[in-house]
Amino acid sequence: MSRRLISTAALLVLTAAPAHAEVKSATPGGFEAGGSVVINAPPARVWTALTAPDDWWSRDHRWFKGSTLSLDLAPGGCWCEHAQDGRVSRHLETALVEPGSKLVLRGGLGPLQGQGVSGGLTFDLKAEGAGSILTWSYIVGGYTPGGLEGWAAPVDNVLSAQLTNLKARVEAAD
Repeated sequence: MSRRLISTAALLVLTAAPAHAEVKSATPGGFEAGGSVVINAPPARVWTALTAPDDWWSRDHRWFKGSTLSLDLAPGGCWCEHAQDGRVSRHLETALVEPGSKLVLRGGLGPLQGQGVSGGLTFDLKAEGAGSILTWSYIVGGYTPGGLEGWAAPVDNVLSAQLTNLKARVEAAD
């Protein structure tokens, strides 16, 4: 009986798990972070949510209080943050769109904007049974005083938290 209870508990933990991520490498010149998240929704619904970042990107990880985020999917399009008082920030730029399956964005997130770095944030979306698996990778390179290796874990943590938000948002729509 207890073995069955433990197996059931383990299964519940795995299906409710947040985004799995890791720092894949970190050096003074750059880092790569990435992971995946299983979302209990079809890819079309995940894609719609992914491309509407204002709905899932945490208000705690924005430059301006009360701001909105938008994403223009045209080449060179802006993942922009707009404050009510006219301030604006271009967080990322659209590099590649394969509707429903792949999105590549370029730029430096958050405080990386002010550094001599550039990054590529890639999202790959695939059907997984009745749901989806969203795999992401953020590869950043360039120069910043003190090196980039210290940025890897905090950036990984923020992105993992945002994708956990995305998962919760999409699954709550059921």
